[in-house]
Amino acid sequence: MQNKTILITGGTGGIGKQTALALAKLGAQVMVTGRNQASGEAAVSELKQLSGNQRVDLLLADLSTQDGVHSLADQFKQKYDRLDVLINNAGLAESQRRLTVDSVEADFATNVITPFLLTHLFMDRLKTGPAARVISLTGGSHPAKIDLDNLQAERSFVGLTSYSHAKLIMMAVMYEFAQRVRGTNVTINVCYPGQASTNMTQSVTPGMFPGFVRIIWPLFKLATRSDGGRSAAKAARSSVYLASSAEVEGVNGKYFDTHSNMVDWPKAVVDQETRQRLWAITEQLSHISSYEIT
Repeated sequence: MQNKTILITGGTGGIGKQTALALAKLGAQVMVTGRNQASGEAAVSELKQLSGNQRVDLLLADLSTQDGVHSLADQFKQKYDRLDVLINNAGLAESQRRLTVDSVEADFATNVITPFLLTHLFMDRLKTGPAARVISLTGGSHPAKIDLDNLQAERSFVGLTSYSHAKLIMMAVMYEFAQRVRGTNVTINVCYPGQASTNMTQSVTPGMFPGFVRIIWPLFKLATRSDGGRSAAKAARSSVYLASSAEVEGVNGKYFDTHSNMVDWPKAVVDQETRQRLWAITEQLSHISSYEIT
């Protein structure tokens, strides 16, 4: 990975930070994104020290807003001419329905629009190298179906249910994206990291569970208690594998589990009509056109 340039969204903590550490140890040039300068700089300093790699940089951006996403792309392009790996790691699970400044529900904005928009904005840099990879992390307990009438929780919002639904929507959009980049040097895949102790999981409240599931709240808290980053490092393995392994060179449009094994996509993801409708909706909400791909 010595000559690889990698960008990891949400890379100053949790799974993203452990992903950054592992890839920095492999010698890659790693950029991580964060929203707070002080905590971001502290994370980068720690990553440099632990990895022995000084080529770790911080880019500041609020990725819940489309201006923030564009700002990140602009910052990167001012410094770097090429991007070998984009890891869409940043995620959001809200406890209540909230609209962003773009008038988009916050979970949908961060978990669906942000990776979609970033991948579009970085396509020119991704195409510069011989073989580029885009990796998006899913999460939650995926529902059996995508509810096209409740994409932004317009009809109902339950914290973790809405988060899981948004992640399933993201998977469908990125699966469609993978079909559209076929024949290019860019591959797009999705991975499931598994459960880990992170700032996001530790901020989950009982009210974010559906009523009948709240009985498992004590077990969830036990599973996500602070562990010094051990569970996050384990959860980062699939991202690191997809970013660095020669075994997946040229592999496109696939889904990998927490053990880095290729598994079947959920049926809702591969339904052509559904994913193309979702693509059109996401494209409209992000104010970007498909021409950016080519």
